[in-house]
Amino acid sequence: MEKARRASHAGSWYTDNRQKLSEELEGWLRESGLTKSPDVRGVIAPHAGYSYSGRAAAYAFGNIDPTNITRVFLLGPSHHYYTSKCALSTATVYKTPIGDLTIDLEVIEELKATGKFELMDIRVDEAEHSMEMHLPYLAKVFEGHQVKVVPILVGSLKAESEAMYGQLLGKYVDDPQNFFSVSSDFCHWGSRFNYTHYDKKHGAIHKSIEALDRIGMDIIETGNPDAFKEYLLEFDNTICGRHPISVFLHMLKNCSTSIKINFLRYEQSSQCKTMRDSSVSYASAAAKVDA
Repeated sequence: MEKARRASHAGSWYTDNRQKLSEELEGWLRESGLTKSPDVRGVIAPHAGYSYSGRAAAYAFGNIDPTNITRVFLLGPSHHYYTSKCALSTATVYKTPIGDLTIDLEVIEELKATGKFELMDIRVDEAEHSMEMHLPYLAKVFEGHQVKVVPILVGSLKAESEAMYGQLLGKYVDDPQNFFSVSSDFCHWGSRFNYTHYDKKHGAIHKSIEALDRIGMDIIETGNPDAFKEYLLEFDNTICGRHPISVFLHMLKNCSTSIKINFLRYEQSSQCKTMRDSSVSYASAAAKVDA
C-alpha cells in the first residue's frame, strides 16, 4: 500500500509548478558547467529555499552521472524533532513536483533489523525540509533512470553514535550502484542565530565568516571525522548538517573504497557588514573515487 510523503515545502521554499521548477533546475545545472562523472559517489549540498541556495546546490548535483546508480541514501539533519538516534522514513514514496521517488523498502528493513534506528512519523517527515530540498534535484538528475531512495533523518548524535552509524553504513559505500546525498548549510551568522563569531584580522564580517567556513571545509576534505569534531568544539560553527557530515566521514573511513571530498562552490545569502546583519552560508561538494 502506498504511503506518500507529500512535497510539503513546494509552493513556499521552491515553486510547485512542474515546468517552471524543471526549467529552473536545468538552468542552474547547465550554468554550473560541470562534467558528469561516474566516479562521483556522493555530494554535500545545501537545503535552503531555492531562491537562496538553489544555484549553489547545482554545483553538487551537476556532478552526478546517473547511468549506473540505482539507490540514493539521503542523510539530513533534524531541525524540529529531537532524537539522539537516526530515524528512518515510514513512507513508501516521496513526492516532488517533477516526479516521485520510490523508497527502497528492502534497505529500510535491513537497517531497521539492526535495532539502531527509530522510525519517524510521516508528520515529522513532512515538517523537515533538509532532505526534501534535495529531492527535486535528485528527481531531475535521475529523470528516466530507475532509482530508489533511502532517507535517513540524522538526530543530535554523540560522537560515539556518529562513529557507530558510520561503521554500520560504511559497507553501502563499496557498492558503486549506491549514491549518498548529504544535506547541510554552513555558518548561520547573526544575533538571530545566537552566533556572532568575528575574527577582525580577516577584515569585513562576511570575510571572517568565509574564513571560518573554509577551515571547516578544508577539514572535511581531509576526511577526518575527529578533526572535524575538534573544529566544531573549538569554533562552535553553526553548520546545521554537522551530524550527517560526521556520519558520512565515518562511512568513508569504514569502507574499502578510497573516496575524496572536494568543495566546488561557496556562497553566502548576504554579506554581513555590521553586527546587526545576518547570513547563512552554502557550500557544495562532490565525493569522488580517489584513483
